[in-house]
Amino acid sequence: MQLVMPEHVREIIRTLEKAGYEAYAVGGCVRDSLLGKKPKDWDITTSASPKQVKELFSRTIDTGIQHGTVTVMMEKEGYEVTTYRIDGKYEDGRHPSEVIYTRSLEEDLKRRDFTINAMAYNESRGIVDLFDGQRDLKQRVIRCVGDARKRFSEDALRMMRAARFAAQLGFEIEEETLQAMKELAENMKLISAERIQSELVKLLISAHPKKFLVLYKTGITAVVLPEFDVMMETPQNHPYHKYNVGMHTMEAVNAIRADKVLRLSMFFHDIGKPKCRFTDEKGIDHFYYHPVESEQITKGILKRLKFDNDTISKVCRLVRYHDVRPTLREKNLRRVISKVSAEMYPYLLEVQVADAMGQSDYRKDEKLAYLQSCGEMYREILQKNQCLKIADLAVNGKDLIEAGVPQGKMIGENLSMMLEKVLDDPRMNTKENLLSMIVKG
Repeated sequence: MQLVMPEHVREIIRTLEKAGYEAYAVGGCVRDSLLGKKPKDWDITTSASPKQVKELFSRTIDTGIQHGTVTVMMEKEGYEVTTYRIDGKYEDGRHPSEVIYTRSLEEDLKRRDFTINAMAYNESRGIVDLFDGQRDLKQRVIRCVGDARKRFSEDALRMMRAARFAAQLGFEIEEETLQAMKELAENMKLISAERIQSELVKLLISAHPKKFLVLYKTGITAVVLPEFDVMMETPQNHPYHKYNVGMHTMEAVNAIRADKVLRLSMFFHDIGKPKCRFTDEKGIDHFYYHPVESEQITKGILKRLKFDNDTISKVCRLVRYHDVRPTLREKNLRRVISKVSAEMYPYLLEVQVADAMGQSDYRKDEKLAYLQSCGEMYREILQKNQCLKIADLAVNGKDLIEAGVPQGKMIGENLSMMLEKVLDDPRMNTKENLLSMIVKG
């Protein structure tokens, strides 16, 4: 079977072969090509050492020289070329103690994680598939190369990668591989927060985010996200709900578009509910103030997983306000938009729609119609160019100083007071009106 490779990849492989070395496209690019997808990256494996690779190409970068990887630059594109290798002992369950170069393609493929990622290809030999990766692609199965327990003992993150590939491809995890995940879930405590974060995001923004439940069923969440297990144990006896908190969460995640901030917001929006659950005398569950609790828990988890500050800020804001339902009057909606920000309010609407989609059918049409009306009113507010933040006011700090307000906190207090007045009545947003409101102390 012939795969279509970019011309630069063909040129790199041909150059290595002409010099007497073996070279193949390997891993995800072969898998994706066989699935009819356009690979994002093309990785090349070769019998040539890094030094020999560098001698053959005029522009190279030592991106991972300690692992045998050299990036070969072809015009403005970079391609990773890695020497066949055997990994030494994995003494910490994360990385090999040493990397040993080999002249054997089979030895190199043998150390890889899953059969679907352990195929190589070049035009002279075709597809090299020593572990039935093509069969597993056809059967839509994620299976470890060789002994699953050994593969996961080498690097515990591979267990999250198994779930992530299942989510991205819509595959099932083969039984022995799944069983090994259950047995070795505790090893996830060896993995850094950054690596867990990366796999979590890839899984959640995948085509099948509900495959996250594989991590719960195998006990992995109990190690890396125990808060989710508590959600799965928290019922929601209420007409608006038909799932427990965890299952509602996964339905809501599945209902929103595959954007990092949106999927994370849906994943965390109800994470405070277990702490806020109150059952009344009729057996109905209530979760008063859960958005505030959810925001606090979300911030702690995102920091624990080393997310960047911008993501933390946006996700926490959407979690905090996900349950806000103002009556449909412009001044009420202006206040909500002001708190969330005009840029983030469309995201909040998407969150609220997805939240409704993950609930029961009770009054669902009514909730969705209300949110549609909120969207229409939001667009009208923008079209009218109404003031929604301090920067939109007809005065600024300099104007207040010139009007006699002392520098310091009084400036901010005056501007905040003015914004409150203008949110109530946009007609107040004139310099004359605002300066007439000044409080000097």
